[in-house]
Amino acid sequence: MKLINIYTNSFKGLSQESWMLALVMLINRAGSMVLPFLGVYMTDHLHFSIENTGIVLSFFGIGSVLGSWLGGMITDKIGEYKVQYLSLLLSVPLFCLIPIFKTEIGVASIILIQSIVSETFRPANSVAITKYAKPENITRAFSLNRMAVNLGFSIGPALGGILSAISYEFLFFSNALAALLAGLMYIWFFAKRNKLAKAKAKKVKEAIEVKKENSPYRDRKFLIYCAFCMLFSICFFQLFSTLTIFYKDTAKLSQQNIGYILGYSGFLIVLLEMGFVQIAEKYFSLAVTMLLGTFICGFSYAMMAFDHSMITLVVAMTLLCIGEIWTLPFMSTITALRSGANNKGAYMGLNGISFSIAFIVTPYIGTLLAEKFGFNALWIGTGVLATLIAVAFYFIVPWLIGDKKKAD
Repeated sequence: MKLINIYTNSFKGLSQESWMLALVMLINRAGSMVLPFLGVYMTDHLHFSIENTGIVLSFFGIGSVLGSWLGGMITDKIGEYKVQYLSLLLSVPLFCLIPIFKTEIGVASIILIQSIVSETFRPANSVAITKYAKPENITRAFSLNRMAVNLGFSIGPALGGILSAISYEFLFFSNALAALLAGLMYIWFFAKRNKLAKAKAKKVKEAIEVKKENSPYRDRKFLIYCAFCMLFSICFFQLFSTLTIFYKDTAKLSQQNIGYILGYSGFLIVLLEMGFVQIAEKYFSLAVTMLLGTFICGFSYAMMAFDHSMITLVVAMTLLCIGEIWTLPFMSTITALRSGANNKGAYMGLNGISFSIAFIVTPYIGTLLAEKFGFNALWIGTGVLATLIAVAFYFIVPWLIGDKKKAD
């Protein structure tokens, strides 16, 4: 009963703005049907080779890195409101243009541009979350947003499968429509609020001297933290690359059962995230939460080296979801706490880059290690590395946040 009360209380105190940011994210991510089917589109419809398809897909990761950097930089200059609606609205024509390009160079170019534009949204969105959430609710606001992302990614691929069976062009146009709806809804709700916030900020700026804050790219402690975030992401992102290959080739699961496990993970995160974040905030420090979350993620991978039964795979996925919940939203909270009032975008952008780099290199590293040493070695290695990262986070987080509090 106590745990139920903790879960229900986790939604209390969240602002209307936090809920609307989550709703906009849900619509946008539910419309993100293109990415899961880009590889199939290029091999099946455009008849690209598998090697060239992989090269073209890597441009999405490159665009993600550039978009995170650009979004963080311009958010601090023009504000998160403009960056978010421009990112959403400019994505609309870019999605519509993708079917026009038929060559490898053409598709790679439009995918790169589209990825840069769409990924500028993320650091701006993170800044908006910290702007409209009370300080004590920041982690839960990030969790609500992640819950919307996971729900959207659960809906998007299912819709994408239906639409791509009708027409790939229809898939791209539907993605554009979702971005348009998200953009218009965002403008409708936040236009007036943004004006009020700007007026308030102007008065504060006139009343006090605004402190010039350092760039995160010169913050040595934060750079070390981001490096460990990237290492953790390399471990965690096996979920999106090598894990499904392992399910099919080693665990001998059917595609249907693979879909069930992945769908189960999305459903579990939506169900548990807010409550487990509330438990962590109530009983653990940030350092302990990061230690537990990272270690549990590593343990979930390591246990698959010793047993491939369906029960073990489901338990491993359950633990991976819990570890993810106790790691990823708190990474954003730590970044927000480390940053200042005028450089949150740059900090969020740099932290986003660490994830984007991991997204690029993880498929190559994971498949290379699995091919040379086998999946058992990969999972044990992932577990050992994650344990080392967990211990590092335990010491880095107080060093990072404590130093910031002293500076303030």
